[in-house]
Amino acid sequence: MFLIINMLYLIGLGIYDEGDISIKGVEILKRVDRIYAELYTSFFNGDLKTIENWVGKRINILDREDLEGHPEDNILYNSSKKDVALLVCGDPLIATTHADILLRANKMGIKVKVIHSSSVYSAIAETGLHIYKFGKTTTLPFPEKKYFPTSPYNVIKENLRGGMHTLILLDIKYEEKRFMTINEGIEILLKMEKIKRENVIDNETLIVGVARLGNDTTIKTGTLNDLIDFNFGGPPHSIIIPANLHFTEEEMLNLFK
Repeated sequence: MFLIINMLYLIGLGIYDEGDISIKGVEILKRVDRIYAELYTSFFNGDLKTIENWVGKRINILDREDLEGHPEDNILYNSSKKDVALLVCGDPLIATTHADILLRANKMGIKVKVIHSSSVYSAIAETGLHIYKFGKTTTLPFPEKKYFPTSPYNVIKENLRGGMHTLILLDIKYEEKRFMTINEGIEILLKMEKIKRENVIDNETLIVGVARLGNDTTIKTGTLNDLIDFNFGGPPHSIIIPANLHFTEEEMLNLFK
């Protein structure tokens, strides 16, 4: 019979580094019995040791198998009644991994409280594009041997057809310390067009390249051809393919040419 955790807290680390975690989140970390963190679903440019110093506790880092394979052995560990926190890059529940944790906890009778933080889904408004005009988000994966998915191309096509902007998240291989750049993303998008040949993307397609939202942010607007060799600096990177622009969106994007 399970002896359940008193409370599981899903706490957002925010969009960039440890400075983005909320005061509420830090105060909760000071009170809980055990702290875990996962850093593989998004990019974290901070230092967890700083947070450890703030709260006076060790943070246990989980990998994909820990969290998705057997969370009952770590964050849902129930050998005694404890309050446990899981630190999540960005805002909790954006990734389906964390929604799955919430559902598993609920089935075990564990109460869950979410502490929100900044996310790419709100910060992307810094580009000047209207949030309500974004359609479905897609992720551009690293191509592998015999693996070159074109589903992002279909998302872009459908969004453009509906007059909606497309936010393209670029792949992260956390274990390998590989973070896709905007330049690599442009090359992949052009290769998708060569495969699909539906005239959705070409060298003159307007895009917005965004790097390091939340700190030392770089935003650059131009065609694929304009930006393919531009140095955006360190990760994380993302790409937006805008649809038809409102005049205020045009004015904002002109600031980033």
